[in-house]
Amino acid sequence: MVPTVAERLGFRAADRVAVVHVDDIGMCHAANEGAFEALAKGPATCGSVMVPCPWFAEAAERARADPELDLGVHLTLNSEWPRYRWGPVAARSAVPSLLDDAGMLPRTSLGTARRARPEEVEIELRAQIERALATGIDVTHLDSHMGTCVLAPFLPIYVKLAREFELPVFAARPDRAVLERAGIAAAFEVLRALEDAARAAGLPVLDGCDLGMPSDAGEAHELERVAGLGSGVSWLLCHAAHDGEELRAIAPESAEQRDCERRFWGGAAGRRALEAAGVRTVGMRAIRALLRSERRPEGDPR
Repeated sequence: MVPTVAERLGFRAADRVAVVHVDDIGMCHAANEGAFEALAKGPATCGSVMVPCPWFAEAAERARADPELDLGVHLTLNSEWPRYRWGPVAARSAVPSLLDDAGMLPRTSLGTARRARPEEVEIELRAQIERALATGIDVTHLDSHMGTCVLAPFLPIYVKLAREFELPVFAARPDRAVLERAGIAAAFEVLRALEDAARAAGLPVLDGCDLGMPSDAGEAHELERVAGLGSGVSWLLCHAAHDGEELRAIAPESAEQRDCERRFWGGAAGRRALEAAGVRTVGMRAIRALLRSERRPEGDPR
């Protein structure tokens, strides 16, 4: 029998293991403050940076100051907020199909899928990875902002770049019931296609995922998420950020939840919840090491 990802990482197959991941680093200063607090003080194990965003430079500076940080690239093809926008990393002349009428990345995933040419998407995603590496970030993985990169027109590019840079992606076996409870049952087929593509490419596939959909239930919602984790390695997503004038100006509808997630996953409450449930944690650096050790011939020094 083929060992599970959990077993290959040194856990037992029946162990419950969470990759506690902070999204949207670099989106704004409040997101940086919340994310790095969660990574330093809480049970959060890793996070990912949005390279096109205005506060990416600060995130990269903080990453250089702490090489132990486990950070990936939150590949970004959208600029979703009404009054806070960003454009591509690649030259605009190289990716015209990725520009909306304001010269920014499209606001919706559907808008990107309808207008973006795959060859230009590859130019932009490659530019984001290379920019992150050039700033000194030891990139440990790739994931997709708003799921846009894993839509059918772009999924082959996503997997191609993961193979080229030898980086794991957030691919997991989707659970239809979990997605239905979160109100995103339509994501099942997209996540199933990602799982199949990752397996075919020899990339690690996790056992479950919790996308952390919006809720006004506060800490009770986070406790339910922990309780719902199954055996094996699961991806547990959060958007930790500091509430305040900046965040409420950008994302008024989600500011309170993002601050709740900062408090929970950036402090003792999250640690206590995981410990009480017997959930272990792991970061993406360990999964990157697993991928690279299994794909390279013995003795290859790269």
